[in-house]
Amino acid sequence: MLFTSASRTAGVSRRGLALVHFDWWLLAACLALAIFGVAMIFSATRGVADPVIQNRWTAQIVFLVIGIVAFFMGALLDYRLLRLAGWPGYCFLLGVLVLVELFGTEQNFAVRWLKVGTTVVQPTEAGKFVLIVVVAWYLSRYYSEDKRLSILLLALVALCPPLLLIYWQPDLGMVVTMLFIIGAMILISGVTAAHFLFLSGLALAVLFLAYGTLQDYMIDRIDMFLNPADNLDDVFNVDQALISVGNGGWFGRGWLEGTQSQLFYLRVRHTDFIFSVVAEEFGFVGSCALLLVFGFLLWRLVRAMELAEDAFGRLLVGGVAALILFQIFVNVGMNIRLMPVTGMTLPLVSSGGSSLVSTLFAIGLTQSVNLRRSVRVDTF
Repeated sequence: MLFTSASRTAGVSRRGLALVHFDWWLLAACLALAIFGVAMIFSATRGVADPVIQNRWTAQIVFLVIGIVAFFMGALLDYRLLRLAGWPGYCFLLGVLVLVELFGTEQNFAVRWLKVGTTVVQPTEAGKFVLIVVVAWYLSRYYSEDKRLSILLLALVALCPPLLLIYWQPDLGMVVTMLFIIGAMILISGVTAAHFLFLSGLALAVLFLAYGTLQDYMIDRIDMFLNPADNLDDVFNVDQALISVGNGGWFGRGWLEGTQSQLFYLRVRHTDFIFSVVAEEFGFVGSCALLLVFGFLLWRLVRAMELAEDAFGRLLVGGVAALILFQIFVNVGMNIRLMPVTGMTLPLVSSGGSSLVSTLFAIGLTQSVNLRRSVRVDTF
């Protein structure tokens, strides 16, 4: 990357693109994680009798190519135009969730998917990023210049319908993810200490009241996490994940050599528990290296957020960074039994086309913010 001391960029085109600001390091981190993910999906699904699962790695390559195109589409799109998509984006999110409720496909006792031709998609994967755009638009337009509590409360009331529709699918993990994104973006918007304390108390009260509405499987997962000795059958897969992590030792057994995954003891190893496969095959050192790459990616996003020249761009990048951070924390946490099992995948690494494409598009949007700033900074 070419940098000089902080100055106005001379090479800004008439379209407002400062190509010198393109973050090649961020793109390299994304590609490294995604390509590594393909290799791990191949390892995790090798020898599976179901041809659909066995070919997940080839499907992931196709989605990666689509995702790279989506990344550059996001970068070329002027993020400032997304401010016009505030209310339309909210209505679109609500409409798609209603369609899922009415015409969704059931899998594993949950209705979260829509069938589009021969493909099944999960709209809430893209819905997370629509939510980021909507919240960024609202906070930058109304709260950044007018720090009234009523503005925040109105936003939370407006977000209740889509969150409730997702909760009814049911998808508690997605609801918690979206609540984390909203909370992080409120913090980034410069919330006052008094408002933060009030909203924190309100959130605790809502969580207390919501516990009584949890479905049985949600309560079982919490109980399984808190009392594993009383739920030996239910914690089988988590135990296998821990065995995988322990088997890896310092440097791992080698690619394609993990016993828990190759002998099929570990279930959903290509999605929710892919980190355990990484830990067994590449050990503690390899796992730390993977987390370091994630940390590098997050640092580049935080850097882009700090350099953004308007509140909307700062909130947009901050929302994407918060989402990726939360997904990493929860996925790794549930693989080592620090968090309850939620079904949350590891971004860019786990198998899943909708997640991969939407994540790369969202990171591309953060590049749009980078490309349209006018100040060049002499930092890495």
